[in-house]
Amino acid sequence: MTTKIKTTTPALRMKAGPEDGLEEGQFMVYPSTFTRTPDSYGDVVAPGAFLQTIEEWKASGHTLPGLFGHRLDDPDFYVAGALDMGEDEHGWWVKGEFDLESPKGPQVYRLVKGGRLNQLSFAFDVLEEGVVDLGDGETANELRRLKVYEFSFVPIGANQDTSIVAVKAVTDQLTADVKEGRVLASKHIDSLRAAQEAIGAVITAALGTDDDSKASDAKAKDEELARAKSEELQRSTAELRSIELSLI
Repeated sequence: MTTKIKTTTPALRMKAGPEDGLEEGQFMVYPSTFTRTPDSYGDVVAPGAFLQTIEEWKASGHTLPGLFGHRLDDPDFYVAGALDMGEDEHGWWVKGEFDLESPKGPQVYRLVKGGRLNQLSFAFDVLEEGVVDLGDGETANELRRLKVYEFSFVPIGANQDTSIVAVKAVTDQLTADVKEGRVLASKHIDSLRAAQEAIGAVITAALGTDDDSKASDAKAKDEELARAKSEELQRSTAELRSIELSLI
């Protein structure tokens, strides 16, 4: 088996709190989707990949933990738990609840509700996988059966590819709403303005690549971020292995 930490970015499919028809402290998220576009690991996830692990968690009577940043070593970072979960045509969904009496649960909840924390990650073992033909000569590694240990709220994801899919889906829906005469909520307009400013900043930075000093600084930051992600992955994998061995 291969233990992995997979990070996705279904940011705009995340719902939390009464404004989204949930009770205070609750959330609804998709930690993984069934898109056939390979992620940055070269993987796609097959429908049905989570069914066995979902059944096992429900039968065990235990709660799938929701962490902040894969911090398995500190109980303060066990900020949430799954109330229910399943699969639909979009992916693996989790309805959960923050522990609002824990040291860090309320803060993470506020960050999620405010849209300041909107990326997810989960740790799992691959029980079954194989190469799949996606057509047009493209292949990918298909994850067909997984054993999930936890899901985490994370500030920066290792896999940013799925954010494009999520953003496109939501902007298409908002555009359709406007064309049909619906009025956008102020929070949606504020989010779109923030996204527009962020995209503009990226374009400006990209056009300034002739500046050697800027390019050097960007490269250094990228290398530093890559090292940090690698260290987090190694630490999390080691912790998962130690837990797995202790349960044997």
